[in-house]
Amino acid sequence: MISSMSKTVLTSTAAIEKNAALKFKLRPSQERGKADHGWLKTFHTFNFANYYHPSFGSFGPLRVINEDRVEANEGFGTHPHAEFEIFSYIVRGELEHRDSMGNLEIMKRGDIQMTSAGTGIRHSEYNRNTQKQVHFLQIWALPNKSRLPPTYYTRHVTDAEKRQGLVKVVGPNGTEGVSEERETKGPAPVHADLHLFATLLPAASTVYHTFQTPLSNPKSLRKAYIHVVQTSGFNLKESLASGARVKLNGDLELGEGDGAFITGGKAGMEFALENVGKGEAEVLVFDMGE
Repeated sequence: MISSMSKTVLTSTAAIEKNAALKFKLRPSQERGKADHGWLKTFHTFNFANYYHPSFGSFGPLRVINEDRVEANEGFGTHPHAEFEIFSYIVRGELEHRDSMGNLEIMKRGDIQMTSAGTGIRHSEYNRNTQKQVHFLQIWALPNKSRLPPTYYTRHVTDAEKRQGLVKVVGPNGTEGVSEERETKGPAPVHADLHLFATLLPAASTVYHTFQTPLSNPKSLRKAYIHVVQTSGFNLKESLASGARVKLNGDLELGEGDGAFITGGKAGMEFALENVGKGEAEVLVFDMGE
């Protein structure tokens, strides 16, 4: 499951070749939409619920990246969705998924659940654990086709795999290595020009990401979004200085909860993620079309 389009160098002094065409913009954690509802602690990278900013409606096909923490024996009741590709990336704890297609399962660390809502589904997401909080990322993307039949997929990626480099956990439907089986190895399919990679980056190591080939015109531009998972704890004020620190392409430094927009990419271009902190960093890389 390790992507052939990534490489890891186990040194913090790796030479980083910079490409002037790539543009980087920081998305600080403390500037995201955020709320503490008691049962739910959440950050919103894009406009969601009561959070609105004219600059953060979407990015490529990405429409929602919510970093949620749901307390024990709490959750989101049954509610409808249509015309979105919705996936959950479990960081810690357990999350129950139940939907109108008849799916019911408990997801744990390393699980990725993908729902293509299409013409419409109803689902609930609940933390049935009576003792521990669940921490996960809820991600929505706009599909490249409308009126699709609803479908459901699950995948699992181990921490050991993530420590070897960038692992592709979601990829465009119909592309090489992406299966439409409900539960199998490899990336979960998404009806969008969107690839999601995950890594657990050890201290003093660097991983390189190579932009993927566009679905339509191979010469068209690519963009990316980087997210450093807020693993040390929920913090409404600022990035955790004592938590993970990741340097993007040798220049822009990100803390936990921080993100970065990258534009100007093309298939084959590279950028680097270097762990400059003292501990392991969990990082997600979204690679997408315009």
